[in-house]
Amino acid sequence: MQKISKEFGSVFCGKEAWTEFHKKMEALDPSKVFVITDTHTRQHCSTLFQKHYDFPVTPIFLEMPAGEINKKIDQCVTFWNELSQYGADRHSVCIHLGGGVVTDLGGFVASTFKRGITFINIPTSLLAMVDAAVGGKNGVDLGYLKNQIGVIQDPLFTLIDIDFLDTLPEEELISGYAEILKHGLIHSKEYWEKAVAIDFSNKSQLEQLVWDSIEIKHDIVRKDPREKGLRKTLNFGHTLGHAIESYCLKEKDHQTLLHGEAVAIGIILACHLSFQRHEFPEAILTDVCDTIQKHYPTPFFSKTAIHEIVELLAFDKKNDRGKVCFVLLSDFGTHVIDCEVPTEQIFLAFEFYNKLNS
Repeated sequence: MQKISKEFGSVFCGKEAWTEFHKKMEALDPSKVFVITDTHTRQHCSTLFQKHYDFPVTPIFLEMPAGEINKKIDQCVTFWNELSQYGADRHSVCIHLGGGVVTDLGGFVASTFKRGITFINIPTSLLAMVDAAVGGKNGVDLGYLKNQIGVIQDPLFTLIDIDFLDTLPEEELISGYAEILKHGLIHSKEYWEKAVAIDFSNKSQLEQLVWDSIEIKHDIVRKDPREKGLRKTLNFGHTLGHAIESYCLKEKDHQTLLHGEAVAIGIILACHLSFQRHEFPEAILTDVCDTIQKHYPTPFFSKTAIHEIVELLAFDKKNDRGKVCFVLLSDFGTHVIDCEVPTEQIFLAFEFYNKLNS
């Protein structure tokens, strides 16, 4: 069993992870066990969970509609009410079985119910395994604005079972892959090349890549848990990626993008901004564009859309005193944080991006 332990949480991956799960549950001796999930995960993943769940307290499933559009405070209120109705107390445990929406929202629900009850993350999507379920960030969107409300609170532990990925549609698997590509860019050329060469049908290779990605994120979070400096590098590609995702959620006539799809576009834009401002190698920029175009949709954005996306940057969580702060690179693993970028350079990056498909 592969294992990462730290003072504020643990991650377990491999065949013995479920054994560790039951040891932890026995030590907790919870009064009640709640499983927060969504409609898709309940349908496709609950059987595998029930197969491994061997604990005398029967779990109570709480279900939400699937999709980022439902990651709202109203859904938290529904879950808080249901926890109260079922008699949850501070000795109860919440298990979050699902993708990034479930682990983000579920972590916020558990962290705030009765001022905090123990929770466990069991991510079922690649995105959640390598990003959302690890690192302690929990929260919800405010309208169409991403992750505006939340807390940093680690789960008791996170259980990684690669078998859950067998339940994913291909587009969801590829969505999570964007975060792995991001880790490659912010970490090293070696990991980037390993990520680009992945054979998704090779389960052992995929599991190792997932674990390596978790270790990269864990090391960063361990050094900077409150995001004062180094942890900001995990936002590479996300400043514009989140704005694009919010724009697509807001504009019903525009193509909706999954989180990873929006981040993939954000990575292209961030690499081009890095090329403009910090001599990021053009050869790497070209490699990034080729890789992302191979796996992701790259829709065209009109000038009006770009203006609206740029306006949405005003709501980015990393802003400081009204200034939009980007994470950029000068090479693999060489970061430049808290970068102010002139609007005209953002438009140049979008112009470069739009020409990729022309």
